[in-house]
Amino acid sequence: MATQNEGGGKDEIKTQFMTREGIYKLMTLSEYSRPTRGAFNGQGNTPVKVSFITLNDQSGTGDRICFNIGKELYFYVYKGVRKAADLTKPIDKRVYKGTFPTCHDFNQLTATTDSVMLLVGFTAGQVQLIDPIKKELSKLYNEERLIDRSKVTCIKWIPGSPNQFLVSHVSGQMYVYNEELPCGTTSPHYQLFKQGDGFSVHTCKTKSTRNPLYRWLVGEGSINEFAFSPCTKYVATVSQDGFMRVFDYNSMELAGMMKSYFGGLLCVCWSPDSKYIVTGGEDDLVTVWSLNERRVVCRGQGHKSWVNVVAFDRYTTSVCDNEMLDFSGSDDDFNHMPHANTGLLHEALRTSTRSNTSRGSSKSIDSKGVNMITSYRFGSVGQDTMLCLWDLTEDILRMPVGRHRTSTVVSQNACGVSPKSNNSVPSQNCVTNMTLDNAVPHHSSSSSGVTTSLTQKFATFTLGDRKEKDHDRKEHKRNFSLGSKNNDKVIRTIDDSLRLLGTPSCPRLDDVLLLEPLVCKKVAHERLTALVFHEDCMVAACQEGYVYTWARPGKVGLAQQHTVTTPPQTLPCQPPALGSTAL
Repeated sequence: MATQNEGGGKDEIKTQFMTREGIYKLMTLSEYSRPTRGAFNGQGNTPVKVSFITLNDQSGTGDRICFNIGKELYFYVYKGVRKAADLTKPIDKRVYKGTFPTCHDFNQLTATTDSVMLLVGFTAGQVQLIDPIKKELSKLYNEERLIDRSKVTCIKWIPGSPNQFLVSHVSGQMYVYNEELPCGTTSPHYQLFKQGDGFSVHTCKTKSTRNPLYRWLVGEGSINEFAFSPCTKYVATVSQDGFMRVFDYNSMELAGMMKSYFGGLLCVCWSPDSKYIVTGGEDDLVTVWSLNERRVVCRGQGHKSWVNVVAFDRYTTSVCDNEMLDFSGSDDDFNHMPHANTGLLHEALRTSTRSNTSRGSSKSIDSKGVNMITSYRFGSVGQDTMLCLWDLTEDILRMPVGRHRTSTVVSQNACGVSPKSNNSVPSQNCVTNMTLDNAVPHHSSSSSGVTTSLTQKFATFTLGDRKEKDHDRKEHKRNFSLGSKNNDKVIRTIDDSLRLLGTPSCPRLDDVLLLEPLVCKKVAHERLTALVFHEDCMVAACQEGYVYTWARPGKVGLAQQHTVTTPPQTLPCQPPALGSTAL
């Protein structure tokens, strides 16, 4: 597949790509979408989101998938890389009128093989609770839009709670609901409960308990996403004002914050050990922030447009310290890969454990004597239709704080080093020696200049080489969000941004490590809007309404051998009112 770009050239859509653990392959028969595929019409400009839940199904197909396309919501058995998707048999399909679903989330805590609780947020501000298996449950919250009239941007069940959930809106407010309580027939009145730097929390002033239990006002402009930490103690929010704020959820205290380089932040995720947060947004960067150190660790530069989604891959936490490979080639280059090496990488990946993410040691030895380097893997997708995978190693995380960094380390795939020869020489423009404290980058044109640093073997970071005058010229337009409408709010946001610029919460590009992606590939025709990692695959969705499955190395299942012989049938559906089901 290929698409024409503005310059008349061709941008190849990748169907497979290589990482250090092997080759990821697109499973074309495992693609999910609406049963009858019409022409792409923008889908109401609402992003296609994907939610998963795992049920204790003895048949071995316990995964269920939910995704929204335009005004439609689908619920399928997810067969992953095992079998081809059968789009003619959704477990549930709903079509809404007057509003679009924007986000959804399953309650894993209460799920059974016969019943699941699914929350759905909408563009008009309502929230619906449904059971797509039983099809009997259907509750509507904020039905009359008395609580909030703006679009729902994110919705999550509160960890450990069977009945409470959190909802964020474009209005910049979050609400805590109890699914068992009513919302009331009049607009709620609030009283201040707690406040701090850039936020306040309110409760409802009512004689009887009703929804919402709490109202959070956070920052200026839309709250674009929030995420609970895996340890369940914290919640991180990202807003259109460019701030990421971390709260201790139970005490409702601000635990830390950071600022985007410019523009709003759109997405946020936590590392599996709750130590690091990755954000992405309108500055086209991914930013890694340390909870323990309360500072920006590094920023990632690879996308050419806004970053829509970031996600950690908890199944890939370490890679082996083996020979360097080139990951910059096209699909044809995989025919020349030494299979013995990829097999070793597969084995090293399988023997790695999550304990390798401990910061106590940057190296470990697996059962076969292969050197392991602690590494976090995360991915990002964006408006540029690009999928980027990043490795964050202990060497990067241990970089000293407060040093002015002006040297550059170009990743190996930018140097054009071929995996076919062990004596490959980097090109003239490839910097192979990293120094700090305003040192001059060292350029090498001989093999003797190639560094043996373990970090550089990962080849995933670059140190920014920017001129101070560039910052002086661009600061006035790079450090405020265009989402603010009130002039006072805009001025206050600019003041906050300038106050933080150059601090650990918002370092200049000169003063922070710049990661380069391990992989950066164009994988869709339309902007990418979802990214989820599973044990045997990676799932991405695009605005056209397609949900793609990428099999991990060595995990290609039966999908290539099984086809759906029955042609897709048109499911009868009359658009019902909000909360109704059309099947």
